[in-house]
Amino acid sequence: MKKIACAFAALAIAQTSFSQEPASGELNEVIVTANKREQKQNTTGKVISVITKEQLEKSTGRTIAQVLNEQAGVVINGALNNAGTVQSVYTRGASSGRTLILIDGVPVNDPSMINNEYDLNLFSVNDAERIEICKGAQSTLYGSDAIAGVINIITQKKNINKPVNLQASAAGGNYGTFRGNASVYGKAGKLSYTARYARLQTDGFSAAHDSIGNQSFENDGYKGNSSNAMIQYQANSHLLLKAFTMYNQYKTDIDAGIFADEKDHTVDNKGLNTGAGFQYKDDFIALTGNYQYTQSRRHDLSTTASNDYRSIAQFAELYGNMQLGNGFSLLQGVEYRYGSMNSAYTNFAAPAWNSNFMDTSISQGSMYTSFNYNSSHFNVELGGRFNFHSRYGSNYTYTFNPSYAFNSHYRVFGSIATGFKAPSLYQLFDAFSGNRGLRPEKSTNYELGVQQQYAAFSHRIAGFYRKIKDGIDYNNITFQYFNFLEQNVKGFEYELNLSVTKKLTLNANYTFLSGEEHTQSRATVKDSTYKYLLKRPKHSVNATIGYQLLPALYVSVNGKYVSKRFDVGGWQANDKSIGDYFILGAYAEYKLNKALKFFADARNLANREFFDIRGYNSIPFMINAGATFNL
Repeated sequence: MKKIACAFAALAIAQTSFSQEPASGELNEVIVTANKREQKQNTTGKVISVITKEQLEKSTGRTIAQVLNEQAGVVINGALNNAGTVQSVYTRGASSGRTLILIDGVPVNDPSMINNEYDLNLFSVNDAERIEICKGAQSTLYGSDAIAGVINIITQKKNINKPVNLQASAAGGNYGTFRGNASVYGKAGKLSYTARYARLQTDGFSAAHDSIGNQSFENDGYKGNSSNAMIQYQANSHLLLKAFTMYNQYKTDIDAGIFADEKDHTVDNKGLNTGAGFQYKDDFIALTGNYQYTQSRRHDLSTTASNDYRSIAQFAELYGNMQLGNGFSLLQGVEYRYGSMNSAYTNFAAPAWNSNFMDTSISQGSMYTSFNYNSSHFNVELGGRFNFHSRYGSNYTYTFNPSYAFNSHYRVFGSIATGFKAPSLYQLFDAFSGNRGLRPEKSTNYELGVQQQYAAFSHRIAGFYRKIKDGIDYNNITFQYFNFLEQNVKGFEYELNLSVTKKLTLNANYTFLSGEEHTQSRATVKDSTYKYLLKRPKHSVNATIGYQLLPALYVSVNGKYVSKRFDVGGWQANDKSIGDYFILGAYAEYKLNKALKFFADARNLANREFFDIRGYNSIPFMINAGATFNL
């Protein structure tokens, strides 16, 4: 904690160096994720990072996981590997499956995944209008899996005023890579609509690393399609109706495992999300209802085996934000989740055999409330949620989140909140590794931070501490899922946005993590204490310097540093260290006119060999160049 205290002291000293007048910027951004309502960012004490539409438009040559991987406190293991690699989201050091993914505020997940997470490979960066990352325990408002935070990918367009608008882009790059997308959207009277399609295909490189160097591992290709549509109808000045659908599919080549090639091994994933909702607003209440149906299918085929997974998830919610007057408001809601899955495994090698995961389901219902007070200086949220799970029973969570603005430049914030993660279907009922006695994973989270904003300068530092009990993990000796003893994680994040001149900007962030885990040893039958977190670095830095060379020409250079970390060493073996790395990237765009823009995006400029996952290759030098058309 000494490092956190020193960082706070340095920030307090730094504040005296800036005296410009405040301007509209990060603190004045309108956000929706913090309290399930539109509000300016300076009216909440929660730590929200916003990836704007402008930033996403400069990320056409990247994946959604690569964009998220550059944010403070977020590590996407697999983002810098071959296309189609499983994308594991780690926020503030929490394990995979502890960050809840939302699309337009509605949770998305795949019950057939071990940790119940959402496959980010199914989503195209071109489908997002903006992204809000709300860090810290958010289970009171968003339920299970929001132990470390939520990532809200917002696809809804705003300020549409023409009946028909067209947007398209196409880009090509090395390794036979092609990216293309097209969208049409508009508004006519009370009706507005959006329809999008995106395509990514690449010959790729070998997913597995050839540690010997002469085994001629083949390239592993990827082909993916993403399509979605939304329609909204403003029935009157108070009532908005909407319906949406999204269908995504990709097929990718994979290898046999770490350091092991596989010539004929593919995974074909399909996902369907569809649903409807409404919003009613008047001077007193904003009432929102949503229903979503999700169907996922995954076909894993090799020369020796076939594995098919199918799952269904349903989500329904109804909540209201009531304005009580004098700065007081009340949020109350109810929520229902249902998940089911089945799988069929066939081993082709003699003697052939089959194994089936029979169709099994779980459900959970919740009631939650959040009391908020907002004034010119002081903001506070106090909330709680009661959950009832069909398997493990009931539990509750709470949130206390105050913030205070000393003036228009400087504010402090903090929180005490609890979170939980329900065990997944796979962890409960798998024939080989399932444990029907699993309890929900529970956490207590503490946070303290300070933020400043000026016309040309803003920065924020947030220190956090999280204690997890009954954590859910895999026992490498009994080969079953179990509730381990405890995990403690502390650290801090620093974010900086600086306009050096009107043309030159700097955006940077630094994350420090220190973790300790008391669990079953991965090498012996004894319990053990690990003073590190698997696949999560202690230090990580991201920085982007941008320069507007000409009114039509913008260029930027970005760098990423990741310190050494550990990965699993194998069955009953000690964990293995993975070295640190620093990579550079660059981006350029030229706007020929209002309708046409040319761009180029390059990653790993020095073609450095580095690793995020032990035994698997990370990206070599990659470049994509193309054009975007708007009408």
